[in-house]
Amino acid sequence: MAKGRMWFDVTLLAILAVAVLGSTLALTRQDEREFFTPVVGVKRIITQTFVTAPDDKKMQEGAIKGMVETLNDPFTIYVPESEKRNFEKDLTGEYVGIGAQVNIRDGWLTIVSPLEDSPAYRAGILPEDRVVGIDGKSTQGKTVDECIDILLGEPGTKVKLSIERKGSRIEMELVRAPIKSRSVKGFHRDPNNPEQWQYLIDPTRKIGYLRLTQFTPKCSEEVEAALRSVGAHKGDLKGLILDLRGNPGGLLSDAVRIADLFLKDGTIVSTKGRSVPEEKATAQGPGTLPDFPVAVLVNGQSASASEVLAGALADNKRAIVVGSRSYGKGSVQVVIPLDKGGGELKITQAGYFLPNGRSIDRQDDSTVWGVDPTDGFFVPLTEDQEIEILLARRDQEVIRQEGTLLDVSTPDLVKKELKDAQLAAALQTMQAKVEAPAGEWLKTGQAVDGDKGIAAGEMAKTRLASERLARELVRLQRRMDAMESGIVATKRETDLWADTAEIKGGEVRITDKDGKLVAVLEITGNSLEQWLLDADVKKKAESSPEKK
Repeated sequence: MAKGRMWFDVTLLAILAVAVLGSTLALTRQDEREFFTPVVGVKRIITQTFVTAPDDKKMQEGAIKGMVETLNDPFTIYVPESEKRNFEKDLTGEYVGIGAQVNIRDGWLTIVSPLEDSPAYRAGILPEDRVVGIDGKSTQGKTVDECIDILLGEPGTKVKLSIERKGSRIEMELVRAPIKSRSVKGFHRDPNNPEQWQYLIDPTRKIGYLRLTQFTPKCSEEVEAALRSVGAHKGDLKGLILDLRGNPGGLLSDAVRIADLFLKDGTIVSTKGRSVPEEKATAQGPGTLPDFPVAVLVNGQSASASEVLAGALADNKRAIVVGSRSYGKGSVQVVIPLDKGGGELKITQAGYFLPNGRSIDRQDDSTVWGVDPTDGFFVPLTEDQEIEILLARRDQEVIRQEGTLLDVSTPDLVKKELKDAQLAAALQTMQAKVEAPAGEWLKTGQAVDGDKGIAAGEMAKTRLASERLARELVRLQRRMDAMESGIVATKRETDLWADTAEIKGGEVRITDKDGKLVAVLEITGNSLEQWLLDADVKKKAESSPEKK
């Protein structure tokens, strides 16, 4: 009797569950029909009534993009089928082509550097080579994207390049191959083997340096291989500088694996979302590297997975953080393919939370976000300084036929050769820590001072952006005024002084209309001319340098 009753109860529950599920599905279908009825109606009216025949595909893509835009989330995007290849190339770092960094210089496609183990490298293509033709078509006047589209193709297909090098014309035929961009870089290429990086920034003290540019698939294996090459697993490495500056993020799974290399236990990151259960990634003991000191470099372009890695190491007291506050992208995206060649949807599904439970996401009203430097290691940079670092770094990344090993084993040399005050601060404190492992970290930056110091830096950046927008609005207003009055605008000044003039360190003298000195201003950067061009000033007369 009891068994029969139990069977009845279970069966009844099953029937009720099916009934509820059926009702829910019916309501969902009804809701979807009600949602799409006006959309289909508008589509029908446009198709039947509009003055010219509309493009159904464009209308479909427009409808999808419209729905996505209502979310007001810059990280949720619709990727049409026509853009999938470029999207996936950016996401994974993988594509089929010749393997070279390129840009446009003087109107022509120019090689910045061939990539490691690529058709371009094996063919002997060099930095500064001008690609004047691809498959018999001139590159003059084409954009970088247009040239790249021609260079990409299927594995095994051939592409002919016409190259100008030091006044000579060279014809080359390359075979396209799968290219996997490497995410892990050292501080300098090996002069004996330019395809390889040097990972010891201070060989005497056995201090390593790794720069991770993006969290691409299997980049954790690249990191582990680089560390193994300098003996980290055997205890030979005495300290590590992990550079995550400018890293926009990527695969969370690889960020977790890299953090796990350094942590024996503890929480790495947790994710929470409306449609997915909370998940927590924790460190596992086997495979953990020896306990050498680690300094992580971050800046305002370090985002997402790079913030997860930096935050995990900092919160677990495994590393110090040097540099400036990170970007503040604390959301997880998934890529979902759409049916019938409809492209893909990259959609925000959850949020990241650091081991201490704090969200790193930045909202418009946020006062705290991202990952901050450790107290005493805040090293703010100006925009000009950041540009100098990028230019110096780019020169180190170029693969050349012959090279010399750059000595940057001291903080002063880092500042001189690489123009990098943040790396110099990290190296200085790491050298002191290696010399005295039991001692405290030598503070080589500014105190964080709660949020005051960081907030002041962020306020300065925001104010600069606001001033630039204001200048653009003034420029637009002038154009509008000229058009409304029917007056043809006079030709605008484009040069106040020679481009070769080095004005930084000079001074500006301002006088009143009678020639009386009002103020003397020191010039602290090279952007003065662009500001004056938009101000109410003009050249008074041609001037020439004083003869001495």
